[in-house]
Amino acid sequence: MPLTPLAALDAEQLQQATTGTLSHYDQAAQSFWEGTRDHDVSQNVAALLRHLPEPGPAAILDFGCGPGRDLIAFRNLGHEPIGLEGSERFVEMARAHSGCEVLHQDFLKLELPDDRFDGVFANAALFHVPSQELARVLDELWRCLKPRGVLFSSNPHGPNREGWSGDRYGCYLDLPTWQGVMAGAGFALLEHYRRPTGKPQHLQPWLASVWRKQTRPPVPARGGADCDA
Repeated sequence: MPLTPLAALDAEQLQQATTGTLSHYDQAAQSFWEGTRDHDVSQNVAALLRHLPEPGPAAILDFGCGPGRDLIAFRNLGHEPIGLEGSERFVEMARAHSGCEVLHQDFLKLELPDDRFDGVFANAALFHVPSQELARVLDELWRCLKPRGVLFSSNPHGPNREGWSGDRYGCYLDLPTWQGVMAGAGFALLEHYRRPTGKPQHLQPWLASVWRKQTRPPVPARGGADCDA
């Protein structure tokens, strides 16, 4: 079932959600890199990789790649990652740090080829998409995946609310709501867990989940029986 938007944003407010958040990351780019480059997200990387449909080097879209930490990890494991990032400063840093191709694209204005990637790695990224745009963005990620491709997401969970947290816009969903959103976009749940591991649940703010691209039923032709003449 589609998610009922938690906030109704007009075009100007949608633009501000994007530009305000990206401005925050542009201004904090260096400190963000220094504070996160040594974070151990190998659990998340492994969660995506073990569900990929084919062995061997995989084409992976690092959606919201930031300064490039996880691009480096996928490259060092022998895969073929491509980054996608909205922050201009992060794009520059990710290209320099990883040596990988990095697309500079707004999450709300994606231009991705169909059936291109084996996996999408969306680590701490999709929660920045306003709820009213989630179905459309997930549809575009579904289309860019090859048949039976895999999408990993990690988002801060919350009581189904959205809005500004300081200078960043975020959407904070609980597991049942996120499951409904992903199922509605054509994905089947493979696994989920909370992070960081080894902590009490109230100290695990991140909800990680892995999803398989499913074949969606065809859209019925318009015009009913008259259309098959």
